[in-house]
Amino acid sequence: MEVKVMKSIVGVNQEIADANRKQFEKKGIVAVNIMASPGAGKTSLILALAEKLKNKADIYVIEGDIASTIDAQKMEENGIPVIQINTGGGCHLDANMVQVAAKDLDIRDNSLLFIENVGNLVCPAAFDLGESIRLVLASTPEGHDKPYKYLGMFESADMVVINKMDVKEYVGFDNEIFYKGLRSLNEKAPVFEISCRTGKGIDELADWLKDKVDAG
Repeated sequence: MEVKVMKSIVGVNQEIADANRKQFEKKGIVAVNIMASPGAGKTSLILALAEKLKNKADIYVIEGDIASTIDAQKMEENGIPVIQINTGGGCHLDANMVQVAAKDLDIRDNSLLFIENVGNLVCPAAFDLGESIRLVLASTPEGHDKPYKYLGMFESADMVVINKMDVKEYVGFDNEIFYKGLRSLNEKAPVFEISCRTGKGIDELADWLKDKVDAG
């Protein structure tokens, strides 16, 4: 009996992700994979950063959702080139989806590409998209225990952003507990504390990302 050995889904994904990364680097594109729970503020973060970086960097967006075009429509209304990916039930984007979408977007060299992954703190951590930066977005109403519960996500982060700092006191978010959990997994990732509603910390985060684009 012949036994066929098939490549794993993750293995095939990695091959495409490596090709994506090579292409992004060749064109000087900084691709930011934004991963977070539903409602953490991924779309609000992109819109806030796009406003700050207007006339400073070319910005493109790949929107990942299980269904709907609601977030993509918000991008279009703000003049941001966007491609919507609906996974039809899938809990994450994969490298092939990003490869196809990036080609359709026809992204200019030396640009900033935001990839808004499907709202989930588990599956997206296992799938490299070929991104330059893995941005994990947390929010204070979710609680300070997320790094203790979602190890893979926070361990793989290149940067961490904590949103909704303006309501921190009302929801009992404890910075010390959050940072202790994060640093036990990831000692190097920079952390930005922001509020998309008030604008707190957005300037600093936008400047950090612009420096990455300028560095090419």
